[in-house]
Amino acid sequence: MNQTKAVVSIIGKDHTGIMAAASQAAATANANILEVTQSILDGYFVMIMILDITESTQNIDELRATMREALPDMQVHLMHEDIFNSMHRI
Repeated sequence: MNQTKAVVSIIGKDHTGIMAAASQAAATANANILEVTQSILDGYFVMIMILDITESTQNIDELRATMREALPDMQVHLMHEDIFNSMHRI
């Protein structure tokens, strides 16, 4: 079975609950977190997640809105894997 994936980046001032809010937003849309990396850089939280959106109950725009609503004080970028790959080809 082929997976449909999305790439999410979240950046902003570090505070408690960012991972929980991002995870809950993904779960709300039935999007599975496949991979995640996060760091704290000089007080800024930086995270990249790869989501499996094959069974998502929300389309990309709805999922983006859900993530942004869950993390209103953060910069949230979400795009389909195909768009991400096209943008980053040399």
